[in-house]
Amino acid sequence: MKKLEMSDKQIRISRREARIGVGLVIFHFLWWYGFAYGLGNKPVEEYQYILGFPAWFFYSSILGFIIIFLLVVLFVKTFFHELSFEEEDEN
Repeated sequence: MKKLEMSDKQIRISRREARIGVGLVIFHFLWWYGFAYGLGNKPVEEYQYILGFPAWFFYSSILGFIIIFLLVVLFVKTFFHELSFEEEDEN
């Protein structure tokens, strides 16, 4: 089995893209947690409703999904690069 070697540039790009991905995951979790437990800690009688859903659920799960989806698309189109992992001929 042949070992795949990456150039320094490929390693830097891969690490940067990994950090962006982890940052998006952390942002999504904080968004979800903030709305789910921030708005969702009231008694059921005090809930506000949006489109038939409790506001905490709408903001944390529905709107949060839409926002993270758009952010991922934006970040992939803007900051991610296609890398070739094929071996380069030195000839």
